[in-house]
Amino acid sequence: MKQRLVVIGNGMAGMRTVEELLSAAPDKYDITVFGAEPYGNYNRIMLSSVLCGEKTIEDIVMNDRQWYVDNGIRLHAGADKAVVRIERGARKVVALDGTVAEYDRLLIATGSKPVIAAVPGNDLEGIISFRDIIDVNKMLAYSRSHKKAVVLGGGLLGLEAANGLVLRGMDVTVIHNSDVLLNRQMDRQAGKMLQTALEQRGLKFKMSAKTQHLTGDEKGHITAVRFEDGSELDCDLFIMAVGVRPNISLAQEAGLYCERGIIVNDTLQSYDPSIYAVGECIQHRGDTFGLVAPLFEQAKVCANHLSAHGVAEYNTLPAATKLKVTGINLFSVGDFLGDKNCEAIHFTDPSMGIYKKLVIRDNKLMGAVLYGDTADGLWYQQLLEKKTNISAIRALLIFGKAYLTATEAA
Repeated sequence: MKQRLVVIGNGMAGMRTVEELLSAAPDKYDITVFGAEPYGNYNRIMLSSVLCGEKTIEDIVMNDRQWYVDNGIRLHAGADKAVVRIERGARKVVALDGTVAEYDRLLIATGSKPVIAAVPGNDLEGIISFRDIIDVNKMLAYSRSHKKAVVLGGGLLGLEAANGLVLRGMDVTVIHNSDVLLNRQMDRQAGKMLQTALEQRGLKFKMSAKTQHLTGDEKGHITAVRFEDGSELDCDLFIMAVGVRPNISLAQEAGLYCERGIIVNDTLQSYDPSIYAVGECIQHRGDTFGLVAPLFEQAKVCANHLSAHGVAEYNTLPAATKLKVTGINLFSVGDFLGDKNCEAIHFTDPSMGIYKKLVIRDNKLMGAVLYGDTADGLWYQQLLEKKTNISAIRALLIFGKAYLTATEAA
């Protein structure tokens, strides 16, 4: 008899775990998947490419409905199939429409929810987040019938949304609470270079801005954004891109131990030994997650234990950042600011639009910021993860792996 595995969440983390499990132990489980969106599994990080017109929705589907059929997976997808209750005592889950599935093992992969800024007027029509296919379709519809968009948040998601809307012909202003774009991923110089490049593409910015309230018309639709300095921006479409938080309400209601996310151990197991969790909904050793690389590593470890091989352990490694805007290359990893015990090595070529910064402590690379030339990003990341002693190559490190190799050959 196969064991019953139920997966709550049809996104990238949950389905990568299922893919890994099918590879490791194809006959171990009878698998049932619940997803709140009416699609198969799609690549959420490529939504910005759909928005800017480089790809279609069909292009970013990773596993269509036929894939589930071919792999003997029972898929319940759509708003009415969203799981509303986990009954741990009976080992079953219940969906909104009453669909029930019993489990021997449960995998929670409910992802995260966009943060809605606590700004007066945030319930007006024309205010959306940038999280799923529905959001992208709304943005595309607005771009055909409206002109002025405002994006709240100068992080990765906000800039990708803003770039896509500019390419769709909208007048777009990004408002950011810092004076540096991507201030969690870039230092000041790289952030300013990025802002200049985006301004050349038609984006506008209001930096160090504090939003006071959002104004609507008599129909309840947004018309303007008011700031604490007294200024105002006309607005037909307002995008909230100020971060996400783990979607843990289902787990909390089921009595699983949660803090900011669902607490899991190094095998991605929750405090209930029959329940595992992966992705943006979890908290592991104090960390929560928002980038795809750690999610896929979690999937690999979780599948290893679900398949009863049980040797892998998940270790959090510094995640690298990249911006999905065609023609703009940037990369950051680790502690790119450093402290008084660190040394920073810089390389700048303004004519080529290149800037590099490496942060070193005790002859180990602690962080890197690259703008314009990111060819060595992966190499720097490997040096950082392996805690390589770089004393022998320190003098040439900033010039990259190819230059170092050529010098050694000579």
